Amino acid sequence: MPQTVAMLDIRLKRAYEPPADADGVRVLVDRLWPRGLSKANAAIDHWLKQAAPSTELRRWFGHEPAQWNAFKRRYRAELLKKPEAVNELKAMARKGRLTLIFAAHDERHNNAVVLRDMLTH
Repeated sequence: MPQTVAMLDIRLKRAYEPPADADGVRVLVDRLWPRGLSKANAAIDHWLKQAAPSTELRRWFGHEPAQWNAFKRRYRAELLKKPEAVNELKAMARKGRLTLIFAAHDERHNNAVVLRDMLTH
């Protein structure tokens, strides 16, 4: 008999968007704190730096959409070496809505997108 897996409710949100009660647990998944954003206004519940891409990978990617597929592969490889960070996020998501917070301008090509996809598949 196949086992049913509960769907995780994981959302993405830019750090500069106002926090909302509907966000659930808000986790910043960037290595650097978002520029110009006060900690009080950010309403971050957890800052999980270890879930962020390495500094080298982040600099190499430079948020260039042409590098997106290679970035996804490299970042997933990094995440596979950090199971504790991935497991911590999964545990949070099992308890209720989880919103991954990121600072990138590009909402389609950033580490939070890759992380969400890895957590939900």
